[in-house]
Amino acid sequence: MGAVRDLPPESTQQAVGYPTLFALVALGALVPVVPTGAIVSSAAVVAFHQTSPLSLLFVFLVSASAALLGDVTLYWLGQRGVRSRNGSRWLEVLRGRAAPDRLAQAQAKLETHQVSVLVLSRLVPAGRIPVMLACLLARMPLRRFLRGDVPACLAWAATYQLIGILGGSLFPEPWQGVLAAVALTVLISGAPALWRRMRGSGRDSRSGQKHA
Repeated sequence: MGAVRDLPPESTQQAVGYPTLFALVALGALVPVVPTGAIVSSAAVVAFHQTSPLSLLFVFLVSASAALLGDVTLYWLGQRGVRSRNGSRWLEVLRGRAAPDRLAQAQAKLETHQVSVLVLSRLVPAGRIPVMLACLLARMPLRRFLRGDVPACLAWAATYQLIGILGGSLFPEPWQGVLAAVALTVLISGAPALWRRMRGSGRDSRSGQKHA
């Protein structure tokens, strides 16, 4: 906690922070276990407390471009697996992270709403991978995927940056805003999974009562 409170000078934060932010967000797009939303929100909190008027703009641009690079790279790797007879490790990773029911929903929405589904997929927790896999299975060209993924990454970066700005404006110290932003992003990310689990347990209990 002391290390978080005693932040280095702004020049050091920017020289180290922006490349680190880019690397972490791009890695999180490739390996969907890195909490990229919390990282962007935390970076926005720090930028909010800086004196440079362009700090928040740089956080937004770095986050969006890194997310786009990670998405495009992952989609390209997935395309190679779709075209190959034996598939690929990356395609299997995507399949393993997309629940069958979520994939079916994504495929149905993709048929009716096409590219616009990509814009919403990044804003819905755990929605990006099923939609990306649905696009791969539908053999959507990379150029068309990119056309929908650009606004998706921009909207995603803006959303989590606003969460960081909110956390930064509520607390006088950056570390307090970082903790608040991380807690909020974790809550937003975990709420849908918790809701689905509660619905599933409720259905199981009702089914058990009927059989009884």
